[in-house]
Amino acid sequence: MKHLKLKALLVLMAGLFISSQTFATDGYFSVGYGTVNKGLAGAGIAFYQGSLINGNPAGNVFLGTKYQLGVNFFNPNRQYTVTGNPSGMEGTFGLMPGTIESDSKLFLMPSAGANWMVSDNSSISAALFGNGGMNTDYPTATFYDPMSETTGVNLAQMYGNITYSKKLGEKHSIGVTGVLAYQYFEAKGLTAFGAFSSDPTAISGNGTDSGFGYGFKIGYLGHLTDNFSVGVTYQSKVWMSEFDDYAGLFAEKGDFDIPSSWTAGIAWEVASDFTIMADVKQIMYGDVKSIGNPMLPNLMTSTLGTDEGAGFGWENIMVYKLGFNYAGIDTWEFRAGLSIGDNPIPSSEVMFNILAPGVIEKQIAFGFSKEVGNSGNQFHVAFNYAMNSSVEGVNPMDPPSGQTIDIEMNQFELELGFSF
Repeated sequence: MKHLKLKALLVLMAGLFISSQTFATDGYFSVGYGTVNKGLAGAGIAFYQGSLINGNPAGNVFLGTKYQLGVNFFNPNRQYTVTGNPSGMEGTFGLMPGTIESDSKLFLMPSAGANWMVSDNSSISAALFGNGGMNTDYPTATFYDPMSETTGVNLAQMYGNITYSKKLGEKHSIGVTGVLAYQYFEAKGLTAFGAFSSDPTAISGNGTDSGFGYGFKIGYLGHLTDNFSVGVTYQSKVWMSEFDDYAGLFAEKGDFDIPSSWTAGIAWEVASDFTIMADVKQIMYGDVKSIGNPMLPNLMTSTLGTDEGAGFGWENIMVYKLGFNYAGIDTWEFRAGLSIGDNPIPSSEVMFNILAPGVIEKQIAFGFSKEVGNSGNQFHVAFNYAMNSSVEGVNPMDPPSGQTIDIEMNQFELELGFSF
């Protein structure tokens, strides 16, 4: 009966996800996954308690049989500001001056996971969650599209992870995850770039296109002493099917793979029930051409949709995370976290990134868990604030004007979870 209920909940989670839109804050990845990990600002690759929802796959074997549900409410605030008038010179592409805020400011994202012990030394788990994405919905024809009164993109990604985790002795473990992914994308207000495209009919206003893909994740967790552990994970690129309806926009005929990443970290119980975590993570955005190819000179030397077509110009980034967990008050646990990362968008790439202003660098988090009765079940809460950040650069399509573009974003998140 419990398994049937879980299956029904997973179907519900999938339906809620498909009806929602996303943004995220480690570039376009989430700062953390699952309510426990969110409360640590994503830290804890060596802290197995937050491993079930896209954490270290090696940590799941220490969880025992466990089910976890969560729902995240988040409020991303995105805007751009153009300063200076267009030059109006032939061959330039100046924008109208002013500040425009993106609509669609409140979203919902569910997650669910389950871990089953196969033996005392091994487990199998399944998790369903939103990976990240980017969304903008500006109530104006930013790029002068006569076919659309609004401008923006909507990229959303969903993961379905299946993990096998095994102990190596009492203090060490490894894990491997098979990653299945689904993503969808829509663009509007971009037909002006058709003149630069290999397929002008597949660049904007074609509704929602979707794709599936696969990858893998591996991890190690080692308790080197009773109070000190280390963890490391590597997640491969997730190879996605192309967005055929946007083959004239994205490089490699609509290819939009999910970048690879690695994370390493420690967890140190410095005092009874008080644990400090420190992680470092790298995300390889630049290895996916649709994301990493620069706007210029590519827009002038290759057409959009080709292998060297212009992209968002995102660079590989490093993210550093610090987390704190205190479990010394009866049935309560309290946690906090800080995440500081590179901005993936250089100032030279601000024009295309009006559509995807993933400029967040600093995030703070707070959270707690409360045991419900004496059942061992827990209710979790996490609050995250992605501090306001911006990038300013000259409009590269109208250099005579000296026009500047400033892209800006912050985000609030509240996540509620329950584990049993």
